[in-house]
Amino acid sequence: MVFLYAGIGLVILLLAGDALVKGAVNLSLRIGIPALIVSLTIVAFGTSAPELLISIQAALRDAPGIALGNVVGSNTANILIVLGIPALITVMHTSGHDTRKSYVVMIVSTLFFIALAFRGVFDAWAGVALLVALALVLGDSVRDALRHRRDAKNALDEEEPEGADPDMPWWKIALFIVLGLIGLPLGADLLVDSATEIAQMFGVSDTVIGLTLVALGTSLPELATTVMAAIRRQADVALGNVIGSNLFNLLAIIGVASLISPMPVDPAFLRFDLWVMLAASLLLIPFVFLKQDLGRVWGAILSTLYVTYVVWVLI
Repeated sequence: MVFLYAGIGLVILLLAGDALVKGAVNLSLRIGIPALIVSLTIVAFGTSAPELLISIQAALRDAPGIALGNVVGSNTANILIVLGIPALITVMHTSGHDTRKSYVVMIVSTLFFIALAFRGVFDAWAGVALLVALALVLGDSVRDALRHRRDAKNALDEEEPEGADPDMPWWKIALFIVLGLIGLPLGADLLVDSATEIAQMFGVSDTVIGLTLVALGTSLPELATTVMAAIRRQADVALGNVIGSNLFNLLAIIGVASLISPMPVDPAFLRFDLWVMLAASLLLIPFVFLKQDLGRVWGAILSTLYVTYVVWVLI
């Protein structure tokens, strides 16, 4: 039953996160916030809401391994699986997109995160530092986006953010927001409780469950999105999406969770898992700087590396 409860918690989390994004996006557009700003902030935060709630609940329930494992494991899974499996389906033409700047920011943020981890605890000071870094990244992204829009010939043809529906009635917007706000903490509470019980049942640490079961579960929406994009031959922007997701995981989720409750760092993170996350991030160099496309061979390599990592963590 505990696996069933974990599955139910994960489903509630994913559905509630999607509902909150739809409600928040349409509310923001209705009250006059530009679609560009909504895409860079509200959508990004909303799609990270499940991971954020899990980390907060885990921190409050004295299970920091799940909180940190969720983020570190999700970042590793985002690169190795979320990019690897779609690449097995079709070639992803990542060479056609310039993601160099955002990639460098992600690597610097990863190194900053690792440096803070070696303090032994993510406390309020670490949380503030991560959130300040996030504010700087967001500010720079907004400036770049505004500059790009000014320079574009079709500046008025602003692309609508994910979840936007110009005809959505007010009652439906309110319903989505309420369902999201109720479902997120409910799903997070159920999943964290179940994950902790599973860890005790199999005699493994919370960290291992966070790195595997919870991390892979919260990466499923990104995986489903990129797989469908690959099938439709529209997977070219997947690399940028993964980079953005990893940035938010490191800076926003752990930043906020650290302010809620201090989270001691398991020595296993310092010895192995943080370096795996960094190494996985560095594997993107050929696709970012050398203009290589992400083909089936690379897809097989990335997927195999992830399976190997999970098996290593579990044994």
